Amino acid sequence: MENERKRRNVLALTGAAALLAVAVNFAASAVNAHLNNRKRKAVPGSNVRINLSASEILRLADHIVAKSKEVHDAVASVPLDKVTYANTILPLAELEAHQFPLVQSCAFPKLVSASEDICKASIEAERRIDAHVSRCSKREDVYRVVKAFAARGDWMNSEVKRFANNLVQEFERNGLNLTSTKREELLRLNAQIDELSMRYIRNLNDDTTFLIFNETELVGLPPEFLKSLDKAENGNFKVVLRSHHVSPILELCKSVILKVGSTRKSVAVAYGRRCEVNLSVLEKLIQLRHKLARLLGYLNYAEYATDRRMANSSAKVFEFLEKISASLTESALKELSLLKELKRKEEGEFPFGVEDLPYYVKMIKEQQFDLDFGLVKQYFPITLVLSGIFKVCQDLFGLRFEQVADAEVWHQDVQLYSVFDLSSGEHMGYFYLDIYSRGGKYGHTCVVALQNGSSINSSRQIPVALLISQLQKEVDGNPGLMRFSEVVNLFHEFGHVVHHICNRAPFARFSGLRLDPDFVEIPSLLLENWCYESSSLKLISGFHQDITKPIDDETCKSLKRWRCSFSALKLKQEILYCLFDQIIHSNENVDMIGLFNHLHSKIMLGLPMLEGTNPASCFPRTVIGYEATCYSRIWSEVFAADIFTTKFRDDLFNQNAGMHFRNTVLAPGGAKDPLEMLSDFLGREPSIQAFVDSK
Repeated sequence: MENERKRRNVLALTGAAALLAVAVNFAASAVNAHLNNRKRKAVPGSNVRINLSASEILRLADHIVAKSKEVHDAVASVPLDKVTYANTILPLAELEAHQFPLVQSCAFPKLVSASEDICKASIEAERRIDAHVSRCSKREDVYRVVKAFAARGDWMNSEVKRFANNLVQEFERNGLNLTSTKREELLRLNAQIDELSMRYIRNLNDDTTFLIFNETELVGLPPEFLKSLDKAENGNFKVVLRSHHVSPILELCKSVILKVGSTRKSVAVAYGRRCEVNLSVLEKLIQLRHKLARLLGYLNYAEYATDRRMANSSAKVFEFLEKISASLTESALKELSLLKELKRKEEGEFPFGVEDLPYYVKMIKEQQFDLDFGLVKQYFPITLVLSGIFKVCQDLFGLRFEQVADAEVWHQDVQLYSVFDLSSGEHMGYFYLDIYSRGGKYGHTCVVALQNGSSINSSRQIPVALLISQLQKEVDGNPGLMRFSEVVNLFHEFGHVVHHICNRAPFARFSGLRLDPDFVEIPSLLLENWCYESSSLKLISGFHQDITKPIDDETCKSLKRWRCSFSALKLKQEILYCLFDQIIHSNENVDMIGLFNHLHSKIMLGLPMLEGTNPASCFPRTVIGYEATCYSRIWSEVFAADIFTTKFRDDLFNQNAGMHFRNTVLAPGGAKDPLEMLSDFLGREPSIQAFVDSK
């Protein structure tokens, strides 16, 4: 037994020596993976297909569509008086479970492959599958059969009831309970909404507006930023009104132009005036959304958007946002007073405007906190951070991580890990780590569910996840280091991995990360807290030239204070946009410019909106992806803060609380109401107070 334990690459160790061993182990395994050219082996329990050619991807997509059509045809043929779980719900549930990893086998190569042909095939395969799924969601014959089963009320258990009702709701949100005339109108509305949404985004993407500044007007900006700017004919600098140019100027530019104000103001005003044509596009879009919502039986679009989410109603969202905003007012007033005083000292009697917030918040935080983030980075070697994250999750959630040797992967830097229950040894799932930068790969850190867990007919399918990032593996022959923001981001995304692996929902539909958007971010936001506590920071840090020396206590304290300092005003600004989004989707014929002016003065403590700007014309979140749901990120952050403060703040590695969270919140997935899960875990309904106190 002892020899077997030594042979395995197990990441379930304890103590500082173990962490050092794990970090060395990571480095050694990376070298071995690079040198190992032996034939890779399949992964037991995973139906994800790796390294498909372009033609294989397209053939698999066609097979998926054909098999899905066959199952849907079979369900549609069931007589309405003969419907049972076995001939209606079970075939659809099995189809979802079996086909999801195959669908992802077609879809995920576009994120990781350097081959143009494979990426094109992946995109085309996804298009074919999406088109088929859309057709299936509008099949009246299947809807009638599922509806007949649901109407019987002959539930085997609550999960089957939730599954059947969820199917019915999806069909009905596609208008299958409407007359044919109204259904055709719904199709027209959806097409018009899609066209206007894309036009709004296209207008923003096509905007090439720029401003010209001389070097004096850009004082304070680093030389490397100035070198990145194009030059005008007169030798001055062209600042394109895109976030990668605008953000550094708003944060760093010191220049004050007499009688005009600052360069920051000039840039902020121009940035806020972009795409004025989008105002009329958004107004038409909102009108169409309200028509769609009313056609489906809702009072307005906000009610439609929140109906199947944790918030449940637009009224609940308004109450939540207004309560958070009011509770932050005292802190925000103190922050604003300090910022105004700082501007008077720096620039004289120019009035303080919203455009000054990034610059003076950055300045005051630098004055208050002696934090050199370049030096902080020296304490976060990638391999040590990973081993520390594994250790935190092992101790907290009772998990064991073991690298799978010689697994088939798509690049030599990719690693595959098995996850086991630390106590029973049960194999819970797999995850791939594809975290090192290379050309052609998706540019952001994210988690992709490759195979959802399920338990149908006593057959357990284990979950498989993929974590993608773009971290530098080596720099000048030295191990890669992580910026602190990258450490927090990696912790956050690994929270999604843990959530995916620990999910024990019986149906694939309720497994993985296909959960209520108001809820799915809560576990990951919770895990971010371990990046700001001394005991856990020491687990994931070590000076890159001597990893036995973790980050010091004073830096740990500064990072924690820095996280929440001057956050009330910033959060109020976000609430302003959330309220605007909720109001326009709750009311018709809103004067959007007037509304923004009113909200800005009210929420931002009298700070006026920049004259001549129109934020509604350049607010893409309310157009695609977060329409009537911009509140969701704050919602998740509030409840994550409540969980951390109540259960973990005073006992960071309380495994009883961690296992209770795993079993009560992570395991049920979408098979249980999120508010009920959180209330069961906390022993009461969630509260906003912990979040407010932290700000």
